Amino acid sequence: MDHPAAVIEKARRMEQLLQRVEQGEPLEQVCAELDLAVDARHLARLQAQYEAGGRTWEALIDGRYGHPQKAHSALREWLSGRKRQDKELTASQLVDEVRTQFKVELSAGHINYLLRKVELTRPPGRPPNQSATEAESEEPEAPSQSLDNAGIFFPGSSKRRDGHP
Repeated sequence: MDHPAAVIEKARRMEQLLQRVEQGEPLEQVCAELDLAVDARHLARLQAQYEAGGRTWEALIDGRYGHPQKAHSALREWLSGRKRQDKELTASQLVDEVRTQFKVELSAGHINYLLRKVELTRPPGRPPNQSATEAESEEPEAPSQSLDNAGIFFPGSSKRRDGHP
């Protein structure tokens, strides 16, 4: 798979970072020199990924092309648990709660996407109106008695509009 030059260059810098940290250089110093932002928790995951990929820089390409992952697993787990607690929560309400809880800005559409993946979204469309549900509970009206001329306005498909075949 072809990757942009910037992605390849970043993966190679990550490889250098891992090799230099393995040799005993301090993480903060190496990050500053290579212009990378890697904390100790992320470093352990990178090392495991590097080892699993055969210790090549190709193993360090994440496929996100530098975009941060906002909806991490803890956020998704909290989101699905919160929706299970209160099924009436809307996506816009959850946007506000995610903003205060995790300091992350997600759109309502993305929250709906995440909830749809775990089958926690409300049914599509507007909720039924109370007067409409009451009208459905009543007995339907009897059909009109004058159905004798029901097809008079619809000429057959084999005739033109002026009535000729």
